[in-house]
Amino acid sequence: MPSSPRLEQITPDTVEAACELRVRPDQEHLVEPVATSLAEAYAWGEIAWPRLVYDGDELVGFLMGFFRIQWRPDDPTDLRSGLWRLNIAADRQGRGYGRFAVRAVCEEARRRGETTGERAGARNFGEVAPSTRGGGDIFGEVARMAPDTR
Repeated sequence: MPSSPRLEQITPDTVEAACELRVRPDQEHLVEPVATSLAEAYAWGEIAWPRLVYDGDELVGFLMGFFRIQWRPDDPTDLRSGLWRLNIAADRQGRGYGRFAVRAVCEEARRRGETTGERAGARNFGEVAPSTRGGGDIFGEVARMAPDTR
């Protein structure tokens, strides 16, 4: 487990380092670069929640949650929250930073009043379901995923 992970907002002093964060080359087709995510965070305003993951003073990852997005245009009551993006630095994977990041999004969702979800077999924020795809765990804590914007 990471020694002392924490989340930080992106600032003018950290945005360049954030944009330089890279996942493994074999993962690049699976997730957008941080710069793209930051542009989407700007466009989505209050819905997007971008954060940097630090361990001590070292930048180890980026996440972007989303909160209370209207999922279906025809149903204003179908509001969903979850994890939109997760980028863990290539040389820092497998150390628990992804798990920390997912739980941090869940804590923020609970802080905002979210209580239920339906992802990977879990029904409540806080539950964890094993991955069926390999490469780590998929956490039921993150209720629903944002639509792919590619």
